[in-house]
Amino acid sequence: MRLVSWMSALCQKRTRQALTLPFCQTWTLLTHPSPRRDARLGGSGLDGALFRRKSVIEDSSLAAIVNLIQVKYLKSNSALGQRQTPSASTDVRFTLGVRQQSDFRSMRISGAKRLDAVPSAEGGMTRLAFACAQEKGADVDTLLRKAGLSRTQIEDPHVRISVRSQVVFLDLVAKALGDDLLGFHLAQNFDLRMIGLLYYVLASSETLGEALGRVARYTSIVNEGFRVTVREGNQIDVVLESVGVPRRLNRHQIEFSFVTFIRACREITKRRLTANHVRFIHRRSLTSEMSSFFGGDVEFGADVDLATFSRSILDIAVVSADPYLNKLLIRQYEDVLAHRKLNRNAFALRVENAIVPLLPHGKANAKDVAQKLGMSQRTLARHLASEGLTFVGMLKELRMDLAKRDLADRDLSITKIAWLLGYQEASAFTNAFKRWTGMTPRAARQGLEGRSMGSAAA
Repeated sequence: MRLVSWMSALCQKRTRQALTLPFCQTWTLLTHPSPRRDARLGGSGLDGALFRRKSVIEDSSLAAIVNLIQVKYLKSNSALGQRQTPSASTDVRFTLGVRQQSDFRSMRISGAKRLDAVPSAEGGMTRLAFACAQEKGADVDTLLRKAGLSRTQIEDPHVRISVRSQVVFLDLVAKALGDDLLGFHLAQNFDLRMIGLLYYVLASSETLGEALGRVARYTSIVNEGFRVTVREGNQIDVVLESVGVPRRLNRHQIEFSFVTFIRACREITKRRLTANHVRFIHRRSLTSEMSSFFGGDVEFGADVDLATFSRSILDIAVVSADPYLNKLLIRQYEDVLAHRKLNRNAFALRVENAIVPLLPHGKANAKDVAQKLGMSQRTLARHLASEGLTFVGMLKELRMDLAKRDLADRDLSITKIAWLLGYQEASAFTNAFKRWTGMTPRAARQGLEGRSMGSAAA
């Protein structure tokens, strides 16, 4: 109802006419895309209020939703801070309506095609780096060519960009400008709403803990080159993994992402949150500006990219929480995830199906799986790489999922679960599980039991 009241107020303000569409009819128009029904929106006075904007393209109900978000959040300085307007010279065109139309259209129409290709991203980092390089007089056309990119890709916000090209371009711009902290610097001042729909999912969440869960679940839609994991233990670990791109080349993108993540957490809670520890795999000397921004212990040359926080952050309220809007936005993202799963190449499923029966026998290795599938180990690796996957990564993810499922079964001992997952000793499984989740299998099982009892009591 609140969503419709925003629409009604906006329409009355723009058209000076009362909106007469019944609630149920308006809700249907918003949540069930139809060109014919959307045409009726224009005839009801909504045309001037919602669709007569440069940022909106085509007749889609999602356009109405996105523009309502603009009305609710972009113009609410008290909730989200003063809007930072990009320099006119950048001409990056990060208009929200255009970008979000592109997000869902490109994910749904060409989702299957991209799943067979290298990882892609919305390209926000690339466009910011381009604007920065252009403003400082660098030869941007040469830099684009070396990265395998074109001006058309930069100027068209609908176009997703190869993660590899983005990584290469960031590195080229950093060298051209003599800025070894390019990713860190780019993330300092850009308008966080340029992140797109994901930012509004976070900003409408109830608590920071809920928002962290959304980050972990939906980041890969924005950038398929990342996998985010939130591990809950005595502390909260937010782990960022590179997918489909060599980590050794990826420092600017990683640093940009951590700075953006922490900035977003501070913005939606209106608190200057600091991580207890921030760790990066790549090596560099710690600068005073990085130390000042992160505010905690910063380590380079670590074995994992992560930020560690106190558990208390999970309960911090998000100042712009809106459960109605959050539910609507999540529905859109869940549709995208479901579509991606349905279109996933059957080869990955064949590999998973081949791994499972080999696990208890300790033969779930690339050589034996390739043999079972009737191909060479090299061919197996090549097919997985085409989907942005690795055998080691798939094995780890599969073991994690199976472990969590098996721990919920009280009839299975920890030793039995370890054997089912291909570990010769329970201690090896315990150590691996602790690396994945930050807790022991026994502690995880107790947590599952506690939640189960709580649900039963309710």
